[in-house]
Amino acid sequence: MSIIVLPQAFAYPAAAVVSTFWLTAYQMINVSIARKAAKIVYPQMYAEKAQAEASKEAFKFNCAQRAHQNTLEWLPQIIASTLIVGLKYPIPAAALCGLWTASRFLYTFGYTSGGPGKRSLLGNTAINAIVQLGFILGGSTYTVYQLLA
Repeated sequence: MSIIVLPQAFAYPAAAVVSTFWLTAYQMINVSIARKAAKIVYPQMYAEKAQAEASKEAFKFNCAQRAHQNTLEWLPQIIASTLIVGLKYPIPAAALCGLWTASRFLYTFGYTSGGPGKRSLLGNTAINAIVQLGFILGGSTYTVYQLLA
């Protein structure tokens, strides 16, 4: 039987992953509040184009829903990368995941406060892109290479 031994500092990447849970909870609450304000009933995923054009609340609901959906699209790669990189480089993995999470809070706040044009507060979309591409592709690939070498 094999035993998996994790470095003690692996608690940092684990904590960073937990921060993504708080992010998605925040986004789910935003979507629920916006859905209620827009009077969009389940199971309708988004307000129809005509609804969004006629109602500011419906448009904001679509923005909240899209911010949440976009985060969910990236979340598996972010969590997996954090855990993979965290095996060998726990502090950088935690820092990058935390940076991504913080930038997604800004992204969500901006997007839901008035539309797609406001989703890049303080350059967070650039931070997202750098972390997503560098961390997911570069960091994970390099770490796996190091672990196999």
